[in-house]
Amino acid sequence: MPPAEVQSLILASKQIVSENPLQLSMRVSHFAFVGVAMAMVMAGLSCRNRAETKSGSSVVSPTNQTIYQVTGVIREVLAERMKVKIEHDDIPGYMEKMTMMLDVKDAKELAGLQPGDLVAFRMLVTEEDGWIDQIRKTGVSPATGPIPEGSARRVRDVEPLVVGDKMPDYRFTNQLGQVVHLGEFKGQAYALSFIFTRCPFPTFCPQLSKSFQNTQANLKAMTNGPANWRLLSLTIDPKFDTPAVLKKYGELYHADPKHWSFLTGELIDIDAIAEQFGLQFWRPTPDSLPNHNVRTVVVDAAGRVQWITPENEWKPEALAEQLVKAAAATMR
Repeated sequence: MPPAEVQSLILASKQIVSENPLQLSMRVSHFAFVGVAMAMVMAGLSCRNRAETKSGSSVVSPTNQTIYQVTGVIREVLAERMKVKIEHDDIPGYMEKMTMMLDVKDAKELAGLQPGDLVAFRMLVTEEDGWIDQIRKTGVSPATGPIPEGSARRVRDVEPLVVGDKMPDYRFTNQLGQVVHLGEFKGQAYALSFIFTRCPFPTFCPQLSKSFQNTQANLKAMTNGPANWRLLSLTIDPKFDTPAVLKKYGELYHADPKHWSFLTGELIDIDAIAEQFGLQFWRPTPDSLPNHNVRTVVVDAAGRVQWITPENEWKPEALAEQLVKAAAATMR
């Protein structure tokens, strides 16, 4: 209803108390009719929204969720963890084709599904969360074809790193354009995560960066907390994530350059350190966004790996505790 009509109804309601019973009865009947009409209009709008939710389109719900209709192929089912890895198709206006580990709210959504199934589903996204539901099998995918030309890249032969191992001295460049050697952080504890600035899904890179932001706040708020700690966010998309891009991204999370660095570097170096911690990233085509899993690592002040997690569900308070412990480590 236009604002002018709403205002007219408000003014009219104020006059009701001064009218005689007959006028009052007629006026109440009028308002009842208007109320029914408004309800019919709102119901019609709701139905129209549901009817317009087609494949690849989105609808913003009253709870501030954006809902996308998506198709893809299942790569892995983890029903006990209520997660499923899906290589989904392009989501117009939101995300390019990617392979992602996605959450469900009910394990029953995954009943009967297996790798290779073609599926259609809803993706629901809020500012800080994202999940899928209404998963429906539509077929079975054909056998995987050859790797697209240009997708392969040169890599180093490196050994996996585990807790207690000495951290290698990699060379990167921070958001200020300064060269950074990991070996320079001897005597400081640091947490390392892998992100890229174009990652849109709230429970992946945005969540990691928000959790780093909260960890930074927790450590700064400690009365007798350590001063020898750092946060390092390393991009897996170095071609796009230049120092200037990383600087703007860091500002979104109020990163303090004295404690939080956003790093880029040569792809062969990023590949090597990622592989040592089990972080995998790849591109279905040379121009697509990278698919990836997640890793967060803590290295203590003695330069040794203290903690590795393959999840992105850790709490900032837990990471702050890890860094306090790591900052107290002595050279050995």
